[in-house]
Amino acid sequence: MKNFTVTVLDTTGIQPYIFGSNRLRENIGASYLVSQATDDWAIEALHTFARQDINRKVYAFNPKDPKKHQPDAKPRIEDDGLAAELVYAGGGNTVLLFSDKQYAVQFTQILSKRILEEAPGINLVAVHQEFDWDSQSLYDVVQNLMKNDLDAKKRSRIPSAPLLGLGVTATCRSTQLVAVGESEKFEDDEPYLISTEIDAKIKVISKANDKLQAMFATFLDSYEFPLRTDKMGRSEGDSSYVAVIHADGNGMGKRFQNFGKHKGNRDYIIDMRKLSHSLNQAGINALKKVIKILVESIEVDTDGKRKVKGKFEIKNNYLPFRPLVYGGDDVTFVCDGRLGLELAAMYLEALENQPIADGEDIKACAGICVVKTHYPFARAYQLSEDLCRKAKKFVKDEDKGDFSALDWHLAASGLSGSISEIRDREYRVKFPDCEKAASLEMRPISLKKEIDSDWRTWQGFTKVVKHLNEDEDWKGRRNKVIALRDVLRQGIEATQKFLKNYRIKDEQLPIFPEFSGQSIDLAKKGWLNGICGYFDAIEAMDFYISLREELDANLSTENKTAE
Repeated sequence: MKNFTVTVLDTTGIQPYIFGSNRLRENIGASYLVSQATDDWAIEALHTFARQDINRKVYAFNPKDPKKHQPDAKPRIEDDGLAAELVYAGGGNTVLLFSDKQYAVQFTQILSKRILEEAPGINLVAVHQEFDWDSQSLYDVVQNLMKNDLDAKKRSRIPSAPLLGLGVTATCRSTQLVAVGESEKFEDDEPYLISTEIDAKIKVISKANDKLQAMFATFLDSYEFPLRTDKMGRSEGDSSYVAVIHADGNGMGKRFQNFGKHKGNRDYIIDMRKLSHSLNQAGINALKKVIKILVESIEVDTDGKRKVKGKFEIKNNYLPFRPLVYGGDDVTFVCDGRLGLELAAMYLEALENQPIADGEDIKACAGICVVKTHYPFARAYQLSEDLCRKAKKFVKDEDKGDFSALDWHLAASGLSGSISEIRDREYRVKFPDCEKAASLEMRPISLKKEIDSDWRTWQGFTKVVKHLNEDEDWKGRRNKVIALRDVLRQGIEATQKFLKNYRIKDEQLPIFPEFSGQSIDLAKKGWLNGICGYFDAIEAMDFYISLREELDANLSTENKTAE
């Protein structure tokens, strides 16, 4: 009998830890610490554990060194007398095998101590279970630990209640915890009081930035990732918006489960390593594609100024884009507000084209929240996460199989309430003789047309936006566009009168890509089945810049064909 102990590690409260601050630099440091805690630090803790006893041998699988670490590499715990073996680290979880339960406890103590010292505020959760290699399924044991033990431990964990201070104390400006010092002066920002948590985040900003620059160096040319939202293409006296994008793969948890089913223990380990690594690489490669297109879209004008598609200037070589959480299917990035919609769609499209070990395409959903540059970052992230969930619900409710989708909110001013409350308040209109309120927004939308009857697609949406921005009937006539926006609120009859009175060509709005013969009907009425097809496009006219020439050419051809 070969008795081993399985250990599964996870973290809790990650979103508020990373995105709880309104300072981008602190978010950057927090994201780096989280990635270290369950990845590099776990590997280093395993080697520290081995050094405590000369007879201990461990194997820490590390796909970052492919020459030495293939998924089926040796040594192996079942054959080679190892004290411990790292199965895989990815998807937010770390799985290890130990030859003795006491070893598992010792390893957890080493890693926990480091997290407490170097990343205060990160909450590590560890569960252990003994099993027999020859008679039990490692897959079943891991699934049981994740579904039952890990979830139960997270729920039963008593939240820490840090001592907020005795007598007269100063508080950290970011966390409201007891301040332990002041930050160093950064650019034109004055030093401010910080807690131990914020101090730890600030200390690793340079490492985090160096890691990111190195990872995408091939595609960056001479550009750098900004450390402040103010550096993301903000135009003084013009646009000052930032987009927060959160994207997440559809059903990846089930895919991990299905890929590991009905396999022997060693085959399960090999396949989990392959899937975890390929998914991590897919997310990074998709971001590389986005960065490459963005860099290529920057033009130098006659004055030597660098501008994105000639629309806004790049200052001090700062790219108006920065990944915060990356690798795998769960990604968060920020960018100039005028690029949020386009970069989110580009990322989803690039992700679909990345191969992973189970041989299936990656479909994902994205939520995009565009807010004023100095709007509270934590709130903007929460809204982007809510929008991503709405897009996922749209995929599920449409019952057309799996597909990528996106949803967004453009906040020209402040925000009050949840996304559902905002839409009920601002995007629902009631017409006579209608029981249900009609919807001004067509969001969420699918990335691509899945069936002939689809019209709520990215292709259709962008085609309408471009038409309103560039067609001779609408270009430069903002009063006319605003009038259309107001008329759409009044319904089909008012819209038709508007098209006639303004002598719009053929008395119709831009035509959506053909779908079941209803394109013309939608273009002449502005509405279809209680959903407005044009209100979203009007709102997005100032928040959409197309970066892909091939797509532009295709849409131009479609417009001419439709006319």
